Parts: sequence; structure tokens; C-alpha cells
Amino acid sequence: MELPMKQIQDAYIVAATRTPIGRSHRGYFRHTRPDDLLATVLRSALAQVPGLDPQAVEDVICGCAIPEAQQGLNVARIGAVLAGLPKSVGGITVNRFCASGLSAVQMAADRIRVGEADVMIAAGTESMSMVPMMGNSPSLSPAIFSNPQDLESYGIAYGMGLTAEKVARQWKVSREAQDEFAYRSHMKALAAMKAGEFSDEITPVEVAERSVDLESAQVAVSTRTVNLDEGARPDTTVEGLGKLKTVFAARGTVTAGNSSQTSDGAGALVLASEAAVKRFGLQPLARFVSFAARGVPPHIMGIGPIEAIPAALRHAGLRQDDIDWVELNEAFAAQSLAVIDTLGLDAAKVNPMGGAIALGHPLGATGAIRAATVVHALRRKNLKYGMVTMCVGMGQGAAGIFERV
Repeated sequence: MELPMKQIQDAYIVAATRTPIGRSHRGYFRHTRPDDLLATVLRSALAQVPGLDPQAVEDVICGCAIPEAQQGLNVARIGAVLAGLPKSVGGITVNRFCASGLSAVQMAADRIRVGEADVMIAAGTESMSMVPMMGNSPSLSPAIFSNPQDLESYGIAYGMGLTAEKVARQWKVSREAQDEFAYRSHMKALAAMKAGEFSDEITPVEVAERSVDLESAQVAVSTRTVNLDEGARPDTTVEGLGKLKTVFAARGTVTAGNSSQTSDGAGALVLASEAAVKRFGLQPLARFVSFAARGVPPHIMGIGPIEAIPAALRHAGLRQDDIDWVELNEAFAAQSLAVIDTLGLDAAKVNPMGGAIALGHPLGATGAIRAATVVHALRRKNLKYGMVTMCVGMGQGAAGIFERV
């Protein structure tokens, strides 16, 4: 007997939130575990849909770029348990480096779209304070050493910077253009913060600070609540950025000032089918439209969105001009400008509230964080389509499209 084929159904985002983004190593999340950050946004996301029965959640899919140590051992499941979700809710951790969080959203949406689930949670978490860029004990395949170009972008922070230098040279992106781009990122972020533009998407987080009184041998604990991203610098100037030394190449153009900030943070979205929306009386914020990931030469990994964006648009049946808001992860100013110029993106639509150069880039969490930004921005500005896109270490690009409903 031939079984009837299931129809593809829509997946709706019914909640989206994130933590503030903290600077790694010296920032306010330097002592906060990434699984605790994840648990915080999971609880907050579910609190945004009080009519939803948590027992209806099928799975938690969490992106993490370096899933080891404090964010290892399947941090998705650990975060779900810490958040107090029913034990019936599963958890799986996924890794597509910088696109891990966005891939988590795509995977959660696809489970719903093919009819295998009605309620899913997609998330991302990363502590670059606690887990270094390559992990605590990196072990590269010896075969990778046979191709120096690929070695440069294997995921090593230094190598990633060299890929940005190669993109800057090949796409003729000047140092001046990179510094100007970085300056604008800070200014847009600061203006958005002042206007309260991030308030709908951010879940405030209480952090504890411990100090020791040597005379009494007592540990004092103080707490404070943080509700804004930590990276944007009001004192940023183009002149100041121009004085910074290059980091990755002696005669290069890429500096710490025109590169993304290493950061800590987490984000989470609740996705539901139309049936679940009706059953629990939920209010959809957006519809997940399409996703694409494409590979590019690893030594110029920053151009990944050049391939991924057109593919995501084709899947959605949309034109580039249909997109009203673009969250392009600013791994480096050099690659951001190369993507914008090559595709002819409308600069006014790209990162209107600043990007990772100012706000930070907590690797595997960034996709979920920026998805929350897009979902709320579309509703706040009464826009229709938004996109999250980024380059990915080892030569990939990813893009996801969302529609306000």
C-alpha cells in the first residue's frame, strides 16, 4: 500500500531572545559558563510563550563552534536540563563553526517543515573566555599540512586573519575602507543602544563578581544585571583605528580594530508548526523561509556569503532587492566589504544596528543571536524579509531568510 506523501508545512518563530554579548577574557561573562548562558536563554524564550506546554517541545538543537570543556558533552542537552525543561525534551549540539547557531535554526525548522515535529527550540552558545579558539588540545590532521593555503584557514585565529588579508588584496579593499567600515559599525551600534533598539531581543543576565579580602580571608560576592552588549566603544574614531598596527601580516591591512571581537553569549528561538500555533494560541513573529550553505576555497573563506546568499534567495523564490534587512556577520571588515561590493548589497540595509566588529562574535552562538535581531527588527520596523548570513572557517558561507508575519 502506497503511503500518502507529507506536504511541506511552514515553520514559525514564536519566540526569539539572546543574552547581551560580553567581551571575552575581560568582559562580564568571563566567569559565566556557556551552559548557564544557554539555560538562561532557553528559560527566557519559553517564558515568552506562556501558553505553550513545555512537554510539546520535541528537541533542543544548539550550535557551538568549539564543543568541548565547559561547552562540551552535548551542551544542548545539558542546557535543557539546567533550564528545567521536561526530561522528555531531547538535545543535540551541532557545529558549522560561525554558522552553527544559524544551522541550528535551519535544522529545527526543517524538522517542522517535513512534519516530524511541531515545536522545536534552536539555540547557540559560546564562551570564548573559557574555551580558546582552537580548543584546549587541538590535533590537526597531518594531511592538512600538505596544502598551506588550507592550513591557514583550518580554524586557527591567526590563519583566519590571513584569509582576510588575502580577501583584502584580491578584492582590493583598502585599509582606509576597512577602518571606515569598522567606525560605522561602532557608531550604528551605539546609536541603536541609545534608542533602545535591542531591548526586545535581549534577556538581561545577572552576573556574580567575587573578591577576596586578604585580611579576613572572606570571599565577597556581588551581583549586577547586564542588559547591553559590551563591545561598542564610544571613543572609536577613524583616526584612532588608522593608528593600530596590523596583526596578521607585516604589510597587511587587517587589525584588531577592523576585525570582529572575540566574545561570549547565547541565543535561542522557539519554532512551531501552524498546528502548534493554533493549538497553544501562539503569536508567530516570523516564518522561516529558506537556508543555504555553500563551500568556497578555504584560503579566502570570508567570501562565503557571495555563494550562499544567491542560493538562499533561489530557494525562497526571492530577489536580492526583496530583502529589507541583512545581518551580515562582520568577521572582518575586509570580507564584509568584499561581499557587499561583489553582490551589490544595499549598504543601508546591511547591519543597520552595527555588526560583530562592534557588538562581538561569539562564534557558534552568533547565528542564533543575529536571527533574534532580524526577527525583532522586522516587526519593529514593519519590514517583510530579513536575512542572516556569514562566512565560515575552512571555507563556507551560510544564509538564512526570515519573513515577518
